[in-house]
Amino acid sequence: MTDTNRQPSDRAATYYLGGGCFWCLDAVYRKIRGVVDVVSGYQGGHTPDPHYREICGGHTGHAEVVAVTFDPEVVPSDVILSIFFSMHDPTTLNRQGYDVGTQYRSVMFYTDEEQRRTFQAAIERHQGDWAAPIVTEVSRAPRFYPAEDVHQDFYAKNPGEGYCQVIINPKLSKARQYYAPWLMAAQH
Repeated sequence: MTDTNRQPSDRAATYYLGGGCFWCLDAVYRKIRGVVDVVSGYQGGHTPDPHYREICGGHTGHAEVVAVTFDPEVVPSDVILSIFFSMHDPTTLNRQGYDVGTQYRSVMFYTDEEQRRTFQAAIERHQGDWAAPIVTEVSRAPRFYPAEDVHQDFYAKNPGEGYCQVIINPKLSKARQYYAPWLMAAQH
């Protein structure tokens, strides 16, 4: 659980979102009030029960995604999706920074027609934030495969890692700058 002080309402929703390496989105969403769970995993490919090394090879068709479960009575879906569009570059096809391949594509997997419409509306709403066209894929959610334990809450377990310092820390700073009202209080 991410927000241990709240149980999700009956209206809790889960979004499956891929925006490059799942460690980045995982680290940011875990800090957001109303997010009750974040699971890093793989989705959208043709290989059953994929493993990280297979994903890194780019031959499984899967993307690195996070399953973000949140309570819309605490944090609106628009905020969850605004975070998504501001924490990665949705205009680059099959890459995020130094991470290149279909496994790093920008993707939103919907579970029903309402989510599909919500995702499409978010793309339209955020297109004005980018000079280039948004290329985020919107597809029906196939089976989600949770990633290995080492990838769950990676940033909290490895804050001194180079990737965390160089790639994730700037994203967390950006989240603090633009989403401060939605951040959980620091836990001691």
